[in-house]
Amino acid sequence: MSTPAHAGQGAASPAAAVDPSSVAADQLKSIIERIERLEEEKAGIAGDIKDVYAEAKANGFDVGVLRKIIALRKKDHDERTEEEAILELYLQALGMA
Repeated sequence: MSTPAHAGQGAASPAAAVDPSSVAADQLKSIIERIERLEEEKAGIAGDIKDVYAEAKANGFDVGVLRKIIALRKKDHDERTEEEAILELYLQALGMA
C-alpha cells in the first residue's frame, strides 16, 4: 500500500517558477502590458470600422454587400475563382442557377 509521503513534491508549481524580482517577471509584465495596449487599440479600430459602415449605410450602401466585398478582396484571385466555381456548381445542383 502506498502512502502520500511524497505528495506535493516533484515538479515546481508554475507560480513558484517566476520569481517576482527576476528579469523574467519584468519581461512578463512588459508583454502583458503590450498586449493590453494592443487590445485597447484593436477596440478603437473596431469602433472606427463600425462608424465607417454606419456612414456607408447612411449614404445608401448595402452594408452586407460591403462586408462580402471586403472578404473577397482579402482572398487571392485563384481562391476566389475556385470558390465561385464551387458556388455555381452547388447552385446548379439545387436548381437555382
